[in-house]
Formats: sequence, structure tokens, C-alpha cells
Amino acid sequence: MTKQQANWSPYDNNGGSCVAIAGADYCVIAADTRLSTGYNILTRDYSKICKLADKAVMASSGFQADVKALQKVLAARHLTYQHQHNKQMSCPAMAQLLSNTLYFKRFFPYYAFNVLGGLDNEGKGCVFTYDAVGSYERVGYSAQGSGSTLITPFLDNQLKSPSPLLLPAQDSATPLSEAEAIDLVKTVFASATERDIYTGDKLEIVILNADGIRREYLDLRKD
Repeated sequence: MTKQQANWSPYDNNGGSCVAIAGADYCVIAADTRLSTGYNILTRDYSKICKLADKAVMASSGFQADVKALQKVLAARHLTYQHQHNKQMSCPAMAQLLSNTLYFKRFFPYYAFNVLGGLDNEGKGCVFTYDAVGSYERVGYSAQGSGSTLITPFLDNQLKSPSPLLLPAQDSATPLSEAEAIDLVKTVFASATERDIYTGDKLEIVILNADGIRREYLDLRKD
């Protein structure tokens, strides 16, 4: 057994950061590709983003073995849904399924902190943010993971999400254009990489809009 294996625990937090931003007709979901435990980098090219449906993508931080188990359960339940309804789930429906799945395991929860992004039935961008036991909320933007404490204040400053207490209720979608949102995501990750040792190596960005899904990549610091 190597020293790295001897120090490894199956419940170690594998670190990393995830961000999602919803716009009027798009959604941007991004995560770094570093997978680490403690001071050991296990791989520099690990995707934390999973496509759950054509209009729903999930990014997860935390213990990645639990994340994989969660993704497997969601894929099975989505397949059952498609057989029963002859269509794919919308993003809000997938958000409710994810909440139910996490809450069902609340007494021995998945060590996974998720953000779900996509397009709703009207074609608007939507982002849902979660805690470990399934409580969720639709928001304009969200960050999860070890770098979230650095990224969230930056997003608050730039996007100024409306208070849910405002009446009449304001649209949660951010006012940025798609290109501006992508540039903002790149900026917040470049900043977080400077301060968080668990975030780095490469940034994977998934963009959903009416044309479908596309991916972009950006190199980050590797130290």
C-alpha cells in the first residue's frame, strides 16, 4: 500500500468548485477538472459535470463516489420516466426528482453538493441550488464546492440577485448576455484558483441554449 493510499479515506471531500448562471435564453454551468484529496491531486482531468437530460445538466462537488452513485440513480429514474411518458424530463421536473432523491437518503446522505442548470418549458435559463439533503431553490446563479465562499461574493457583487421578498417578484434570470456570462465564469474561476488549492488545472464550461449544448475549456493554474 502506498503512502497516498494509506492516507486516503473513502469519505474525503474531493474538492473543486461548480458555478451555474441562468440567462434569459441560456444557462452556463462550469466546473474545474481537478480531483484531489488532502494535498494529493488524484487527476487533473476529471469532469464534474453530468448531462441528465437534453435540457438539464448537473455539476457536483464533494465526495465523487457518492456523486457517481447519485448520477446512476437519476439516470435510471429518468429512463423510467421516458418509457412511461415518451418524453424527456424538463429541467424543473429534474430539479424536483433530484430533491426527492437526496431527501430519501437524508439519514445517510450522499456527500454531494449539487447545482442543476438548464432551460425550463418556456426556454428561459434556470438554476437550482441544493444542500446535501435535498432542500433546493431556483436562483439566477449559484456556486458550490470548496471555492464557493470565494466565488459567491464575487457573483453577488456582479449580478445582484433580487431578494425573494420583493413584491412583485422579479425574474431570477441574470441580465447578462451569453458571452458576458461565459466571460464572468472564466473570471471567477481564475480568481478562485489563486486562493483555493482544490480548484485548478482546467475549467469545463457547458452552455445550454435553443441550439443545444456545447462545451468550452480554459486552462487554469496547475500548482
